[in-house]
Formats: sequence, structure tokens, C-alpha cells
Amino acid sequence: MATGSEWAGADPTCAVAQAAVVVGDRWSLVVLREVARGHTRFDALAGELAISRKVLTERLGHLVDHGVLAKVAYQDRPPRYDYLLTAAGQAFLPVLVALQDWGDQWVLGDGGLAATSAAGAAEVARVHGLVGQRVPDGLLLPSTTGDPCDPVAAGGLGTVLFGYPATSVPTPLPAGWADIPGATGCTLENRLFREAHGDFLAAGVTVHGVSTQRADEQALFAEVEKIPFPLLSDADLALTAALRLPTFRAAGLVRLRRVVVVVGDDRVVRAVRYPVTDIPETVRWSLRVLTDEKGAS
Repeated sequence: MATGSEWAGADPTCAVAQAAVVVGDRWSLVVLREVARGHTRFDALAGELAISRKVLTERLGHLVDHGVLAKVAYQDRPPRYDYLLTAAGQAFLPVLVALQDWGDQWVLGDGGLAATSAAGAAEVARVHGLVGQRVPDGLLLPSTTGDPCDPVAAGGLGTVLFGYPATSVPTPLPAGWADIPGATGCTLENRLFREAHGDFLAAGVTVHGVSTQRADEQALFAEVEKIPFPLLSDADLALTAALRLPTFRAAGLVRLRRVVVVVGDDRVVRAVRYPVTDIPETVRWSLRVLTDEKGAS
């Protein structure tokens, strides 16, 4: 990876200064945000960002030169390229999520700590903007099945992804957890999806639970609670960054706020429930989205 020596005066021993040279300007940050969302081609990036082609070419070249993106040909005549995250780019995803979380809380919000959002909050509009968007290909998350799992199942009507902050088994929840608005109820939510799982299976709808807890923690919880569907670990925040899901930080860890995303078999988001204020009703709603769509077709 190239160094950030083009910033005259940057302290060569300061990792913050050197990282800022590579990814510190606004266009580099939002280019990486869009690549994480699955917009990997030049025209798609230009359309999403409303950026001049000159500036976009410069930013992409800069990120490729510094080893954050890889330029991979997908067409020879004329030459066309995908811009894909390298290992260094993947490692930057938690930084993107942390910036989003900080912006939600301190720039767009009032600085309060919460595991949910008020109806008119900026992140609510962002999450609901997922409707009509496509979940990127190639996402594989550790799961309680023991094998990496695509968040969107192949076949059937589609997939219900329910994101939740954390369960108390096997790792005790942090002190003051119950005082964080919206944090409690994760075990209840898993149980309600468990109880309704037969209805989802009968309808051809896959259920996936998602949290940022480790896969081994999720596996122990699934064993204790007899969870019949896969729980996916987004500890590396790849799915969170791809969908720009809302997060909060508690006890030094990034946690998902409670959110439900319903995805069709074509990987296009059909509906979103956020904030989740009534868990039992949301479970019923999440099944109706795809079954009602099938009935109307």
C-alpha cells in the first residue's frame, strides 16, 4: 500500500494523519460508502454521488493507488472496470459505520444514547430509503449453521432480516442496558419469530436474525432458545455498511438498532420496519409483506 506522503507536513509516525491522507476527504469517504453498498462501477458511482467524472476518476485512482480499492476488468472492448474493496478497504468498513453512528448521534441527533429512533429522525428516512434498493451480491456472514451464509436466501418468496442489538445469553448485557431506550426485547423478538417460523416456512419465506454479536455467542443462544433459523453475525459490519443500518455503541461495541428488512428473491428490498415499536405486530407484518405481494401478482 502506498504511503500518504503527498500531504506536506503530515507526521510520518502519526497513523491518524497518514490515514487521513488516504481516506480523509469527503469524496473518498462517500465513494467507499457507495462501493460498500454494491455500486462498484464508474457510471453507477457517478449516478449515486452526483459527482463530476473528473473528480470521481481522481478519487478512484487515488484509492486504487493506496490499495483501498482494486480495479478489476469486467469487459475488454471497450475496457470497463469494477472497483472492489481490498482487504484494507474491508477493514475500513467499521470506520465508516462509526462515522455514520457519530453523525446520527451528534450531528443529526441530540447526542442521546438510544437503541431506537424517533419517527422523524434523519436515520429513519435513510433506512426507509432502502425500499427498492438491491442487497449487494457476495455478502457472506458467519452463522449459527456453521457455514458462511448469504443474508438473502436463494429461492422461495424472499427473506426477512431482523436486526437486533444483543441477547443476554451467553454474555451478560452491559450495566445500564435496560436504561437505553429500545435496547431490551431481543430475546422476546427471537422467540416470537421462532414461534411463527412454521408459518414463514409454509409461505416459502426465509427468516434470518442479525446482530453484531460473535457467531459463537449466537450459537449458544440459539441452542438454549432452540432457534430454528440461522442467526448471522455481522461483527465485521459488512452488512451494516452495505445497507447503512442504524447502530449505537454500548460497552465499547457497535450494536444494531432493532430493524426489520424484507427482501424479495431478487434481492430487492420490499419493505422496512423502523423504528420497531411493537415487536409482535412487526413479526406478523413481516410475513404479510411477501405473502400479500404474491397474492397480488
